[in-house]
Amino acid sequence: HGHRGNDAVPRFLLGSLWLAAAVEVHTAKEVVAVNGTNQRLKCTFSSSSPVSQQLSVSWNFQPEDLSAHEPVFYYLKEPYKPPSGRFKERVTWDGNIERNDVSIIIWNLQPSDNGTFTCQVTNWPDVYGTIGEVRLRVVQKVSFSEIHFLAVAIGSASVLMIIVVTAVIICRQRRRKARDKSKEKESLKMGEEKEPIPLED
Repeated sequence: HGHRGNDAVPRFLLGSLWLAAAVEVHTAKEVVAVNGTNQRLKCTFSSSSPVSQQLSVSWNFQPEDLSAHEPVFYYLKEPYKPPSGRFKERVTWDGNIERNDVSIIIWNLQPSDNGTFTCQVTNWPDVYGTIGEVRLRVVQKVSFSEIHFLAVAIGSASVLMIIVVTAVIICRQRRRKARDKSKEKESLKMGEEKEPIPLED
């Protein structure tokens, strides 16, 4: 009977340990990158336990069409590149375990890389924890940089000035023509015949 009581103590301790032992993973929610460029997918973690030799990192990828998850990268004591798949020869480790950084770099991004990358860290005894998710969007061009904005603003201002100047010139010419016509009418009424003025070359 007393045996059962002893048995309950370790279970209780394990339960509280399990609640305390959790790895928190932090990532950017969304990353936008230009087609053909390289992109660092940042992932950091915090653990209630000191970093152990058994720490492992798993990066996976789920395409936008929600087809099966694909392995991207694995780390256990050392980085392991994927032996096959779309990320073979296109992913490198860019983390530093001592700084709780488990980031990777994806090289030569393609539109087919649109999807969600997940970063999972286990640090024994912290085997449970959050999974970091990064949604990657690969675009054809930079959507709108500051230089781009500046160029468009200056361009728009220039076009606007040209339109205004043109409008002013046209208005003036029209007024002049109207004035000339009224003058012509007056001169005809008066019966004054002007001598033709020879044009200078």
